[in-house]
Amino acid sequence: MSAPSSPPTDSDAVQFVPVALDDPLAQPLLEELADEYAQRYGGERRLYRQWIVSGPDGQFTAPHGGMLIGVLDGTPVTGGAFCRYDAETAELKRVWTHRDHRRRGYAKALLRQLEAEIAICGYKRVYLVTGDRQPEAVELYASTGYTRLAEPLPARGPVLPIAFLKALA
Repeated sequence: MSAPSSPPTDSDAVQFVPVALDDPLAQPLLEELADEYAQRYGGERRLYRQWIVSGPDGQFTAPHGGMLIGVLDGTPVTGGAFCRYDAETAELKRVWTHRDHRRRGYAKALLRQLEAEIAICGYKRVYLVTGDRQPEAVELYASTGYTRLAEPLPARGPVLPIAFLKALA
């Protein structure tokens, strides 16, 4: 009898595709993101879904933003977006890896791709906020060169926002 095979870890197999927030390719990840937020933070999934797609029109489009979905064998497995924070800083948003595809390096590959796109847009830094109930995200950002900011941002409710910053080379 052979040993069970390990899940693939070759993040090079993921193809990154630029998409709009309403692109059908982005929807599975955005839906799962709403589910995960509702489970971790409580509240109605429907409200998280509305929040995820809210914001200024075009915030994730060129020339100041973008969104990428990582596709593996035709299936979206990871994705994220960025928008303008200030003239020299982009803000990462909606960074997510599908629960069936975690721990394979896809999120790190996504961050590399997003950071490359951010640099092309002329930004010098990347800023992001995650929540205190997302330890995997905190670990990801710390392990990829992001510096946790000393002061937490103001919070409403039981969620403690954790902010990170990274200077681009």
